[in-house]
Amino acid sequence: MTARALRVLREVDLIACEDTRRTRALLTHFYVHTPTISYFEGNKARRGPEILRKLAEGRSVALVTDAGTPGISDPGFLLVRDARSAGVPVVPVPGPSAVIAALSAAGIPADRFVFEGFLPVKPGRRLNRLRALHEIGMTVVLYESPHRILVALEAVGQVWGEVEIVVAREVTKQFEEIVAATPSAHHARLAADGVRGEFTLVLPAAT
Repeated sequence: MTARALRVLREVDLIACEDTRRTRALLTHFYVHTPTISYFEGNKARRGPEILRKLAEGRSVALVTDAGTPGISDPGFLLVRDARSAGVPVVPVPGPSAVIAALSAAGIPADRFVFEGFLPVKPGRRLNRLRALHEIGMTVVLYESPHRILVALEAVGQVWGEVEIVVAREVTKQFEEIVAATPSAHHARLAADGVRGEFTLVLPAAT
């Protein structure tokens, strides 16, 4: 949490957040008393216009997510796009990003990389997407949920082979863990220890 972010959160009229309960815990920790409103995938269609009306009235709104940077693998980009279309200035306040944090600690070239976000859920589509990414010849960064990390590692192993990849868990959070190993070693470790948290995978460029 930066000093600038805290200043903005204290000065705005309203904070739009993924989960008001989680965000309120963070705000309470930093003695921020700004009102909150929920904005997430399930209510974006009705809540977005409501927030835009408040902006049109001259109120200032900060957009935050449960973790990471708004707009990265979440519906925040829709609100940003609509605000810009309405002539409302959008000011980024940089903060934690699992993509950049994982890349910086991976020890894998990051002069050129592809951020894919979450892989497809269906096995066939997942493999096809990984094969396409493998052909690009650049470092690839993926997000994965705890529910699908094991099958994702199996698919990565099929496409990338037994090369060293980096699996980062809970990046920038209390239980952060960054491990370099082969896909099968990661799979065995996580299957034995239990799968918890959100994952960021960094895969080296195919050679």
